[in-house]
Amino acid sequence: MFKVQAYEGKLADQYELVIKQLEALLEGEPNSMANLSNASAVLNQFLDRINWVGFYLVENNELVLGPFQGLPACVRIPIGKGVCGTAAAMKKTVVVEDVHAFPGHIACDSASQSEIVIPILKNGELYGVLDIDSPEKNRFDHVDEKYLGKFVQALERFL
Repeated sequence: MFKVQAYEGKLADQYELVIKQLEALLEGEPNSMANLSNASAVLNQFLDRINWVGFYLVENNELVLGPFQGLPACVRIPIGKGVCGTAAAMKKTVVVEDVHAFPGHIACDSASQSEIVIPILKNGELYGVLDIDSPEKNRFDHVDEKYLGKFVQALERFL
């Protein structure tokens, strides 16, 4: 059973604990949608100063909305378009300090000011992306980028 807890200490240590919680929560569950749903819930409970966290999954060469926490979102995003599509096309994490300065940004929630998108790979192929939005500019730093990447790597084993 998952319990809500207050996270304390250095941010890197907090992320390590969240990753361990994710692995324990997903252990033995073969259903990818259930695992993505719980992963978005874990991140929503852990991360502060965010307004959306969820997944877009590859389907017919575009990204389609998957499990998420937050307001309703854009359903389909072409690969190569917006922050999510750019991260998907490059298969690299994209951190955007100010989404309004990102060429071709797709505004699903007008409150979003910054964003981080981490690609999810399965057997080396693009499976989807983890997308996290914040209502404040410059919310995501190198610690977030590093440990959210580790979070996605842990999650990939359960998809």
